[in-house]
Amino acid sequence: MSNTRDHLPILYIVVPCYNEEAVLPETVARLSAVINRLVEEQSIGASSAILLVDDGSQDQTWALIERYFQSNALVKGLKLARNAGHQNALFAGLMHAKAYADAVISIDADLQDDVLAIPEMIYQYLAGYDVVYGVRDNRANDTWFKRVTAQTFYRLMRKLGANVVYNHADCRLLSRRVLEELARYEERNLFLRGIIPMIGFPATKVYYNRSPRFAGVSKYPFKKMLSFAFDGITSLSVTPIRLITVVGLLVFLVSIVVGCYALVRDLLGHAVTGWTSLMLSIWVIGGIQLMCLGLIGEYIAKIYKETKKRPKYHVETTLQDKSAATKATGDSNWVDMVGPS
Repeated sequence: MSNTRDHLPILYIVVPCYNEEAVLPETVARLSAVINRLVEEQSIGASSAILLVDDGSQDQTWALIERYFQSNALVKGLKLARNAGHQNALFAGLMHAKAYADAVISIDADLQDDVLAIPEMIYQYLAGYDVVYGVRDNRANDTWFKRVTAQTFYRLMRKLGANVVYNHADCRLLSRRVLEELARYEERNLFLRGIIPMIGFPATKVYYNRSPRFAGVSKYPFKKMLSFAFDGITSLSVTPIRLITVVGLLVFLVSIVVGCYALVRDLLGHAVTGWTSLMLSIWVIGGIQLMCLGLIGEYIAKIYKETKKRPKYHVETTLQDKSAATKATGDSNWVDMVGPS
C-alpha cells in the first residue's frame, strides 16, 4: 500500500491507568523515548503526546500524572470521576484524543505490550493503513492456565461469529477517521476488540513478544477475566440464544423417544415406576431450563442498560494545553481545559 499521508501525523498514545503508581514512572519514560525518537525521525509531528487516563485510581496514580504534566511536555492527563472499567476508560481516552491527533495508539500501562512495536505501527499508518493491530506473537511468559484460557476464548469468539483478531488485546493504532466512526457506536456494553473489526477500513497487524508485567499486580483476576469474556460474547453474538433453541429442540426430541418407549412398555405390561430415572429427568431438564433462563436474563440485562442510555464515563479533570488543540483543530478560540471540566 502506497503512502497516502501528506503531512507529519500528530500521534497520541492513550494509556488507561488504574492503581498503576508502581509502573507509571517506567511507562512514561519508555513511551517518551519512543515519541522523541519518532519526532527526531520526522515520522510524527512535534505535538504528539502521551494521554494518561486515570480510571478512578485509589493510590497516587493521579498525583503522578499531575507531576508529569508539569515536568514532561509530552504528558497529558484525563481523570475520570469514578472507576468506569478498562473499556470505558480506554474509550474516554480515545474520544478525548481524537480532537487533537491524526492517529491514536492505545496501550496498557503494565508494559506487557512491547512499546518498541509503536514505531512499526506508525510506519504502517504512514503506508496508508487506518487500523494497525498489535498482536502477541507468543504467550511464553503467561502461565499455562492463562495461555490456554485466552486461546480458548479467542477460538470460541470466532466460532460464535464475533470477528475478533486472534491474540490481540487492546494495543492498536486507529486513524482519526476510524475514531470518528467509533464515536457513532453508542452502546454501553463496550467490547472494543470486537467493535473495531466491525468498522472496517484498511487494516494490518504488527507482531511482538508479550512481556511479564513490569511492576504492580494484575487488575484482571480470573473472576474478572471470566466476566469480561462473557460480556464480550453476549455483546457481540446472539449465537448463545440460538443455541438455547437447539438445546430445547434436542430435549424435546429425546422426550418423544422416551415417551414412546414408556408407552410401549406400558402396552406390553412391563411398566415399572422408576424413581431414579424420574429424579434424573427432573434434575437434568430443570438444570437446563435454569441455565437457559440465566442466559436469556443476561441479554435482557444488557437491553435494560442500553435503554437507559446512561453516560459511559464522567470526566472530572483534564490536563491539556490549549496549543495542542489549536494545532489539531485550527481553532484559536479554544478554551484551556486545565482543572475540573
